Amino acid sequence: MSDWDAGTRGSFGGSMADDGNDPRQIVQLVAERYIADQPEVPFVYRGYWKDGFRRGSDFRYLFDIESRFPQMREGQAVYVWAKLWNAEAGMRPFSISCFGPAVLYINGEEAFKSNIEQEVFPERRYWFRHGLREGWNQLVLRFIKTGTGCGGHFGTGSVKGMPFHTVIPAEGREGQEGWLFTEPVDYAGIGSQPDALLLNPFGSQPASLKWLPRADWTEEELAGGSLVRLFGRQDGRAAYGWTRLAADWDASEERMVLLHGRIAGQVSIFMGGLPVHQSAGSEPRSLVLELAVRGGTHDLLIRAVCAEGKWEAELAAPQAAGECRLVRPVEVCGSDLGPWLFLGPFTAGEEPEPEALCRLDIPYEGRGGCWVYWQVDQPDTVIRPYAEATHYGRWNYPLGVTLYGLLAAGEELGRPDFSAYVLRHIGACTRMDRYACRDREVYGAPGINHQLVAIDSLDDCGSFGAAMLAAMERGELTGARAAADRIAGYISRRQDRLPDGALYRVRGSTDFMQHTLWCDDLYMSVPFLTRYAGLTGDSSLLDDAAKQFRLYRRYLFMPDKRIMSHVYDFKFGKATGVPWGRGNGWVLFSLAELLAAMPAEHQDRSWLADFFRELCEGYLPLQDEDGMWHQVLDDPSSYAETSCTSMFVYGIAKGMRLGWLTAEERYRLAVRRGWHGISARAVDDKGNVYGVCRGSGYSFSPLYYKEDLPWLLNDTHGIGILMLAGVETARFNRWFSLREREGAIHE
Repeated sequence: MSDWDAGTRGSFGGSMADDGNDPRQIVQLVAERYIADQPEVPFVYRGYWKDGFRRGSDFRYLFDIESRFPQMREGQAVYVWAKLWNAEAGMRPFSISCFGPAVLYINGEEAFKSNIEQEVFPERRYWFRHGLREGWNQLVLRFIKTGTGCGGHFGTGSVKGMPFHTVIPAEGREGQEGWLFTEPVDYAGIGSQPDALLLNPFGSQPASLKWLPRADWTEEELAGGSLVRLFGRQDGRAAYGWTRLAADWDASEERMVLLHGRIAGQVSIFMGGLPVHQSAGSEPRSLVLELAVRGGTHDLLIRAVCAEGKWEAELAAPQAAGECRLVRPVEVCGSDLGPWLFLGPFTAGEEPEPEALCRLDIPYEGRGGCWVYWQVDQPDTVIRPYAEATHYGRWNYPLGVTLYGLLAAGEELGRPDFSAYVLRHIGACTRMDRYACRDREVYGAPGINHQLVAIDSLDDCGSFGAAMLAAMERGELTGARAAADRIAGYISRRQDRLPDGALYRVRGSTDFMQHTLWCDDLYMSVPFLTRYAGLTGDSSLLDDAAKQFRLYRRYLFMPDKRIMSHVYDFKFGKATGVPWGRGNGWVLFSLAELLAAMPAEHQDRSWLADFFRELCEGYLPLQDEDGMWHQVLDDPSSYAETSCTSMFVYGIAKGMRLGWLTAEERYRLAVRRGWHGISARAVDDKGNVYGVCRGSGYSFSPLYYKEDLPWLLNDTHGIGILMLAGVETARFNRWFSLREREGAIHE
């Protein structure tokens, strides 16, 4: 570990300054470490009971107990039970609203118990933190009905930062998203220890407890066949079944495979998109299907239409296990009932064509205009995707700049594998964007893309959106253009603005953030507007980006120091006066991105270049003797901070290289000393990144930034920025060497 802390000087063992201070080498090391630590993890598909407790737009579950059990008597209780995964032991934020008495136990320990104030103000939220252990944690809630109601809202206390979903722990639905719950029970009649269930949900339970939802079909439902029990018996209904035929022999070898089954109604079968069987007739009949199959995995699709109240489509591979078998197209946690997924119902003749199926990224319009998606052969159980890796496949603003840094690293180092990793990460999000939007409409909160589908701030869209646009220049990304158009529409037409047009925050994710303007938001808007203008040719977007700098300077610029205050708070009618390091870094970084893309003839270019130089003049004297800038820029006793140092190195190096700054020795020294400080203090020989401030709120007190915002190891707020600084330093070094050889450098 580094000895880095507030006020500490010096480096840690194994710093990269010991290895030649080569920015390309350091960038490669950081990039490889990040990719190794964040491998490509696909979305997890889980079963979901369609009538389960749903998460709302705040990602909390609504426990609508009273409406589910309208005959429930006062004094009765309902228990709900689930488990929650936690990657690393520590405190986690939660939020609850109570319709009546409620108690929460986490791993057998009381984490929350309501009081009278909380029970009579159900619209109020109450935040609390509680420790979770690494791995699975057991959550049990008890709700008691009184005259005020029964149930409540419960879930994350950090919608943007830490949304979560729970998983059902019991046999039959083990691994599905959601909660088990009991029928109402007389609270006093459970036993001598009424809350034994809360303390140990896996222990012995009173026989009177009946858990819902049911996991199995009744005997009568099983007798009707899968299509009947899933979609009913109405003539003219159509549905699909999808499985995969896995043949465990060489792809160059073709063998004959016999599939045996039973069908009824109008049935068409397709393998690899090609028709292999078609028949009609309402009565059930046996089917033997002989197919020529090469080794590998092949999509097998059945289309069936109900006729005279009958339809059936059952197929099985009789070959010996391990040779040829039917497998699910995707693993579904919480359901092991056969190899088939089902889609429907549709009106016959209006269903999608087979070539539009055998994929999981499209929501379909079913019978009567209702949205349908793939489901399993279990009562009222659809499948839904969830992003469960800590980083890969996630959409948030720190990851936006991380992936942007990886793109730049791949380009500078000639490492197409870096760029390909970025395209696959972003593509995982954009490909599922259409589905995620519809998933939110139907179920309240999606399991993926939670910020993209519910944009209500610049943080949700601008940073990752800019990285997405950069990635689109390097390869095709399904769904990316539609996502970009939606982001542009949000920034231009929906994001709150002051009367003068300045982007600002009316609401904020917490109350104290209401009616504020943050210098961070220049990064959350300008790079996206700049790249989207390049994509569409709409010059008004560049005009808006330039305008934001004029307006933000008016509110936040500190002319005596020529640096920026972090926030302007309209509740008090003044700026905070605290020059947070990373906030200032966002300003210079975003201004550099805009200047690099802005045409020379643009009316605001000269003013923007002057502002760029003015800021650099303010930042330059605040660099410390080790080359670092600090968490509070004008307070050298605050800790040296890596992300702002990286952005100042990036901006000054780029400004010299592209001619916005004169090629003066003091600027060159600032870049050299800054990169040396980063390599000596911020990166070890394994590519770990130190000294990056965690995500921040704001304050009028510099002590908040010094004492309440510690640095974190390998925080995504700084990894990509450091790589960008290294890439720009390498480019600057080549440019400077060339200029020096040409004799163009002056003192």
